[in-house]
Amino acid sequence: MTEFELDVHTHTVASGHAYGTVTEMAKAAADLGLKLLGITEHTHFMPGTCDDIYFLNLKVLPRELFGVRLLFGAEINIMDHDGALDLPEGIMKKLDLNIAGIHGNLYRTGSIEENTAAVINVMRRPYIDIISHPDDGNCPLDYEKLVAASKEYHTLLEINNNSLRMAGRRGVKENMLMILRLCKEQRVPVIMDSDAHYMTDLANTDHSMEVVEEAGFPKELILNYSVERFLEYISQNHLQGEGK
Repeated sequence: MTEFELDVHTHTVASGHAYGTVTEMAKAAADLGLKLLGITEHTHFMPGTCDDIYFLNLKVLPRELFGVRLLFGAEINIMDHDGALDLPEGIMKKLDLNIAGIHGNLYRTGSIEENTAAVINVMRRPYIDIISHPDDGNCPLDYEKLVAASKEYHTLLEINNNSLRMAGRRGVKENMLMILRLCKEQRVPVIMDSDAHYMTDLANTDHSMEVVEEAGFPKELILNYSVERFLEYISQNHLQGEGK
């Protein structure tokens, strides 16, 4: 069992390099006591993942299984220094949840100014709820500007458990501590996600919770403890979306 009520960054077989089905992931979430599960497949420039039509047909899926509410969305790739994304806005509008992030195999790393501008330009776009794993030192970011943008544009920064287990990413712990320190100072909430690619990794914080505790980050600024607070936050984000 987990204290968390939700985990909203997970993948199924549709992403091409994950190994559980929607039903298996939902059952595992129920077994853990989660109330809300977000399934966010990789978008089409990630090798092996689904095409855009997959996201257009998500309407056929149930929004509750085994007593767990389901949100279906995408983890969208940030493609360039202008913040271009590989999913049309018309599809994003139809999804329950939109996460955007940099993946090193798809994005050409620039200067800290270029990388930061790319992410902030994405945060300004309508319907983007979360920036995934903004912690890789291979793609340096200005975290003071990023946290200020998170607050201004109502877009959550993610504390990603999986990042801390990936040897190819640099300075992840130090960067997370910086994000958490700045968010704590400015009273900006964060979201903790497993980035699970298999059922047994759902709601896993075996690495990230240690960092959160080291940072002395307040529980009330972690939205995973309340479905109501999380849904209210992204609802406000969607309402503000057209004005971004």
